[in-house]
Amino acid sequence: MGIGVDVVDMARFEAALERTPELRMRLFTEVERVLAVQSLAARFAAKEAVAKALGAPPGLAHLEAEVRTGAHGRPELHVSGRVAEVAAALGVTRWHVSLTHDGGVAVAYVIAEG
Repeated sequence: MGIGVDVVDMARFEAALERTPELRMRLFTEVERVLAVQSLAARFAAKEAVAKALGAPPGLAHLEAEVRTGAHGRPELHVSGRVAEVAAALGVTRWHVSLTHDGGVAVAYVIAEG
């Protein structure tokens, strides 16, 4: 149904979190907030990639897309609220997410399958 990709400069992202501490609360769920900056940058990239995979409709919130660590360390995407509504309306039945961080950048790919 859609594919999204996003790249985050980890140094800029870390500086933004330090400059504006409330960003953690606005961008990440309680489960995500405790993670290291590299993991947060990759998860932020995933949230942005989700919006792109859905066609970037208005009204999506970062807290409505959560990346959890599944079996064997595999990332799993869980959506709620408006993100889940838009995905359902498009016929999305399954999500695939891949995260990486190296060389100062974090990258996420998201595939919305239907």
